[in-house]
This record gives sequence, C-alpha cells and structure tokens, in this order.
Amino acid sequence: MMESTDFPFLNHEFDYTHLLNLFQDAENLGGAGGGNFSGPFKRQRTSEETSEDDEVGGDSFEAAADGSTLREVLASFMLIEEKAREDNEKWAFDFQEEKSLFDLNPRKRAPSINDYYQTQLDSYCIDQLSESPARRSASLAAAGATMVVSADNSPKGDRGERSGNPTRRLWVKDRSKDWWEQVNSPNFPDSEFKRAFRMSRATFNLICDELDPAITKKNTTLREAIPVHQRVAVCIWRLATGEPLRLVSKKFGLGISTCHKLVLEVCNAIRDILLPKFVQWPGDDRLNLIKSEFEALSGIPNIGGSMYTTHIPIIAPKSGVSAYYNKRHTERNQKTSYSVTVQGVMDHRGVFTDVSIGWPGSYSDDQVLERSTLFKKASSGLLQDTFVAGNTGYPLMDWVLVPYSHKNLTWTQHAFNEKLEEALNVSKEAFCRLKGRWACLQKRTEVKLQDLPVILGACCVLHNVCEIKGEEVGPELRFEVLDDEVIPENSIRGSPRTAQARDQIAHNIFHHGHGTAFL
Repeated sequence: MMESTDFPFLNHEFDYTHLLNLFQDAENLGGAGGGNFSGPFKRQRTSEETSEDDEVGGDSFEAAADGSTLREVLASFMLIEEKAREDNEKWAFDFQEEKSLFDLNPRKRAPSINDYYQTQLDSYCIDQLSESPARRSASLAAAGATMVVSADNSPKGDRGERSGNPTRRLWVKDRSKDWWEQVNSPNFPDSEFKRAFRMSRATFNLICDELDPAITKKNTTLREAIPVHQRVAVCIWRLATGEPLRLVSKKFGLGISTCHKLVLEVCNAIRDILLPKFVQWPGDDRLNLIKSEFEALSGIPNIGGSMYTTHIPIIAPKSGVSAYYNKRHTERNQKTSYSVTVQGVMDHRGVFTDVSIGWPGSYSDDQVLERSTLFKKASSGLLQDTFVAGNTGYPLMDWVLVPYSHKNLTWTQHAFNEKLEEALNVSKEAFCRLKGRWACLQKRTEVKLQDLPVILGACCVLHNVCEIKGEEVGPELRFEVLDDEVIPENSIRGSPRTAQARDQIAHNIFHHGHGTAFL
C-alpha cells in the first residue's frame, strides 16, 4: 500500500471518534433524565428549572432520543470517511502503477499524448462535480498509460496507427494532402503537371535529384520528414503561381510557416548547387559559338551576349524607402511603386550567362551596370574582343555596344540600330519568358527584402534549366516587359574606340546588305 505522504490529499481526513466518545460520556454521567452534566462541570439546578421540567414532561425522553440519533449520524460519518480513505489509497496505488508503466515507455508517449489530454478534458468537464481530484487523476493516468501499453503490444510496422487511422500528434495539424498526392501520382497527366509547375516531370525529377543531398531530412521519433519531391514542389509552385503562402499551405497540406521555410531552403540549395552549373560565363569555345549565332542573327560580329535590366515590384521597405522608389513606374502607372533590379546577360538562346540582382529601383541601368560583377570582370580584361549588346540605357564602352541615340540619325545609323535591335530582342524576350514562367516576379511579393535576392536568383537558375531542357512557355503565360529606357547622364564616359568600331560596323551593314528592312 502506498504511503499517504506521497499523496497529500490522503491526509485531509476528519476524525469523529472523540466526538462520539464525548457524547457517550455525557450520557452516562447525565442519567436517564439526560441533559445535565455531573462531576466538576455539573451545575446545580434551580427551583425554577425543576418546575419547568415537570411542566413540560417528556423532555428527558426527547433528549435521550436526540442523543441516540446523533450517535448514529456520527457513526455514519465515520463509516463514510473510512470508505473514502480506502478508495483514495486504492486510487493512489493505481495512479502510481499506471504512471510507472507510462514512464517505462518514453518512445510511445507521442502517439498517445493527444488522446491523454483529450481524456483529461472530457473527464474534467463531466466528472468535476461528481468525483474527487484523486479519482480523476488516477483515471486519466490510466487512460494515457493504456494507450502506451496498447502501442507496445502493436506490431512495429503499425506504430502510430490504430485500426488503419493515423494517430494525431499535438504538434501536427491534420491537413488534406489529396491534391499533392494526386499530382505526385505516376498516372497524373504530364501536360497537367507542366501547367502546374511550368516544366515537365522529367525536368522536375532532374532538379530533385540535383538538390537531394542538400535538402533531404531524416525521419525522427516526433514526425516523418517531408519528402524531397514535395519540398521542391512547394518552392516551384510558389514561384510559378505567386500565390500567398496560405493558399500554398492548403494545396500541399502543410503549415504556412513550414511552406515559407521550404521555399527559402530550396532556393538556397538552388543557389549553392545549381547556380554554378547552370549560370556561368561561357568558355572560349562556347563564346565563339555564341558570337557566330548572334552574327548570323544580326549581322554584327563579336557579340558575346545580350544585356537587359528589368525591375521587380516590392512592398515599400521599412528603411531606405527613397532608394527603392521607382519614379518612372510611378509616373507611368499613376501609383507609387518600389522595386529592385535584375540585370542579366543572355546567350543566343535566352539563357543567362551573368546575372546581377537586388540593386534599388531608383538606380538607372548604367548605375546598376557599374555596381555589377560583370563590370569588374570586364574592367580587368575578361571581355577582350567581345561586345555585350545593350539598349540606350547603357553607356557606350569598350565592351558594351549600344544603339545610336542622338537626333537626326543617318540611314547608316538607322540600319545599325535596326540590326542591333534583333540582338537586343533576345534578352528582352528571355525576360518576358522569365516573368511569364515565374508569376511571383509580376507583382509585389511578401518576401522580406533581405531574402528577395535568393528568390530572384532561384528564378533565374530555374529559367536556365527550363530553357536548356527545351521547356516552352505557352502563349497564355506570356508577359510583356515594360521597363522604360533612359539615356544615361554620362555617368561613365563613352569609349571613342568603340564609337569608331560601331561606325565601321554600321557602314558594313548598310553598304554590304545584311538584310536590313530600313530602306
């Protein structure tokens, strides 16, 4: 039997024995007349009291009857208290026994803890007026321990399942995964899969295989890890649709914070693993191929890439608001606009070979160029005998070839601008496909400003993967890029050597007939 000191409530009992003994002594001392005490506490009765007793008559009998009734009541109290004490000791023993069983199975606590607390709540609501605290505690502990013992006796493969139904846990909310399970099924049509994720299942599986070492998580005793394919799918779906996280959460049956964490986690893995593989400046052989393709397209030699800068709308930041204020878009849209920039250099297929992300939207194209890594590389001599075609927002430099922008152009200059435009359209169309494929770039995003470059970089890398794998963008996804071009204010001095080379190229185009439609 358990010691009462282990359970304080067992000590809260009332002893009625001394009261019964007291009344028994009083009866023996008072005699049949009852009511008067003898001994040192006896008081002499007055004549008036004696006469009153004679007049009333029967008081002695009633007093004796009252004494007998009181003894019976006290005896009942003692029996009840004894029964309650025995019950409390039994409940305390059961409680300690079941608690020991519960403690001996720590690995089984998780599957039963939710049912334990539910039982506690139900018992409190139903039994709080009819049962003592000891009985309720013992019953609840027994219910929790019974679940633990049942889990011990179940087969190892059925852990966490009872009668075919998954055991719910306190930290996992039950959400529907029907949509994702349907999409992830091998029987799901590839055309529908591509409409949902902007790529075929083969390309999607390639990305999952590449990222698997970086984002795979192990199962724990608390919960099962989210599979790699679902992790990647959450990220790509979020980038492709631009839907709020609460809608992404409903689609995949995951928590909102979990989806947000997965998007950033996968985007960081894309930056670390896929960026070096799929976004890199071409080597000599590859560069010569790109030059020949651009020359066949435009008739202009030595073009190693087509450059364009676009703006991504953002919510007004908490600090440095003026730096991100986009005056041109505000005037055009008649609505206050804030943005960050993405500068990209494309090859002849529209694949990024260089990208510069995250500069404030108040910067002009030439200011973004000055701060890019490409500018530093070119200044160190990386782009010898190679031009990067740019629009009038860039300055004419030793390695940047731009259209004529002054007034009263000659026919030769018009012809040159027309042919250079064909090369520039490669990068502009690529940005149209980029924003059409990843709708999160079309509107203001809820991502924090410090996390935005990682998101934008992941979009550029995934764009390259899709372009290299031949994933086409349907006409329903086409998005027009409307970024105003502004002639630079001589922030970088023009190159006389490149100006002379441009004049020579323009002369050759006009006089040797490279298919210009200007005349």
